[in-house]
Amino acid sequence: MTDHDNHLALYRQMQLIRRFEEEAARAYAMGKIGGFLHLYIGQEAVGVGAVAALEPTDYVITTYRDHGLALARGMTARTAMAELYGKVTGCSKGLGGSMHFFDVEHNMLGGYGIVGGHLPLAAGTAFASKYRGDGRITVVFFGEGAASIGDCHEAMSLAALWKLPVVFVCENNEYSMGTPLERTLAVEDVTARAAGYGMASDRFLADHVHTVKEKLGKAIQRAREKCEPTLIEARTYRYRGHSMSDPGKYRTPQEVEDQKKKDPLSRSRTDLEKAGLQKKLEAVDAAIEEEIADAVKFAEESAEPGPELLEATTYKGAFAR
Repeated sequence: MTDHDNHLALYRQMQLIRRFEEEAARAYAMGKIGGFLHLYIGQEAVGVGAVAALEPTDYVITTYRDHGLALARGMTARTAMAELYGKVTGCSKGLGGSMHFFDVEHNMLGGYGIVGGHLPLAAGTAFASKYRGDGRITVVFFGEGAASIGDCHEAMSLAALWKLPVVFVCENNEYSMGTPLERTLAVEDVTARAAGYGMASDRFLADHVHTVKEKLGKAIQRAREKCEPTLIEARTYRYRGHSMSDPGKYRTPQEVEDQKKKDPLSRSRTDLEKAGLQKKLEAVDAAIEEEIADAVKFAEESAEPGPELLEATTYKGAFAR
């Protein structure tokens, strides 16, 4: 695969996530999706770039803003959309919804709704890999709003102390729900605390998917070869509110428009157009539109989960008869 073909493949993943999220927002507005819905629009380069640097056998764990990472990891748009619709064909059989995607087949070990509460799970997963000697690493994603949560500190402290093969990725999108960064952190550089844990760190602007892949690749290599953790801060931006219930009035329309001018997805498209791949881009876009339409149709036509799932999803194993 040439460099341009590889870039086109990464663009396809980012564009799929973007169109999936846009269609999910439309369905939510129509009342077809209930509960919470946290969109990944604007942050696609982080998830796609990170996954591109991983092996299929590695583990990923993330927050409630989990659709993008699940799709980047290999979950089908059908399975993801069905979960949002609460259908039995969804990744969690329609019982988890937007915040609780899970995909054992692709080693995506869940999206979690408790802020910061999933970082110890990542440390535990990495501990298991080290104990078994299976060569796998764990990458866990969290927002800057979780950076001051106790669970976050404990997970990093133990990861450094026990030298665990884990990479902590702070997706800093500048707003903890509706609170700007300067009002939540006295020191805005999240990686400044890495020295206190005794672990390596890196901080960068996630303005291109290649940048993310390169930077995360180094941290992943460190975890795999030296069994050492790394704290990463990827500076990014979300174009929608914290969730669909958030109108985002705490920032000006001009701020959002200025950020959209630096959209990593648009930047990749521009690069590929300059490389003469316009026709391939059009083919990719058309294929994605068909894939998204198919996913929506599949979700709408799938069945609701029934009572027969109650025992199977509550208890491990079957009762003795």
